[in-house]
Amino acid sequence: MEKALGTALAPAPFAKRKVAARAALVDLKESSRFLLTECFRQFGIETVVTSAGSAERLRQEKFEACVISLTPGAEQVMDAARTSPSNSRLILYGLGGSAQEAMRFSKYGINAMFQEPLERPAAMKLVRATHMLVLHEFRRYARIPIMTEVTVVSQDGHRLTASSLEVSSGGMSLKSSEDMPAGTNVEIAFSLLTLPRVNVRGVVTWRKSKSFGIRFDASDDRRQKVKSWIDTYLES
Repeated sequence: MEKALGTALAPAPFAKRKVAARAALVDLKESSRFLLTECFRQFGIETVVTSAGSAERLRQEKFEACVISLTPGAEQVMDAARTSPSNSRLILYGLGGSAQEAMRFSKYGINAMFQEPLERPAAMKLVRATHMLVLHEFRRYARIPIMTEVTVVSQDGHRLTASSLEVSSGGMSLKSSEDMPAGTNVEIAFSLLTLPRVNVRGVVTWRKSKSFGIRFDASDDRRQKVKSWIDTYLES
């Protein structure tokens, strides 16, 4: 199936594929650069390798995505991207580390994580799941992948800290090793880049291994702040 898909997407002989978007690969190992270049290329996304001067390039040049290794110095590059008028809404991928480690960078709104060691099936799956956002085909994408710290408190006072996976105007999916059974009424608190910390009531609608989903309470007007943020994010 994947081979057939790759054949179907292959350009005609001697034809040059039109580049629809660019992704900066910041301070990545050669093997990672090669693999991610192949993954993004399948969806018409050009990769640009950067190292020294990456922060300045992200302030001055327009990119639709950025993959950055979560090593010392990453904050400077992420800050340059998020404070740049042209790149503040780019899709930001982190490489390496766990979700908990990525929370150190939560204020920069990492959208998704490539795990190390980088493997082709997992990398391709992540690019396939997010490439519509990189290409700005927002009408076909109702959920925003973004990682931020979320506090979840149930009615009986049980409190846990989770990391978000995706957010929509109707709810969120979260990752946590702690249990929160389906049907539990909760109140969650989180912030999203330009959205200050917001509290919203909801209910746990599903639970899988180390992840669960929350549907926002339709009667809680505070969820409108989340909807407004998503609308702004998609229109930027």
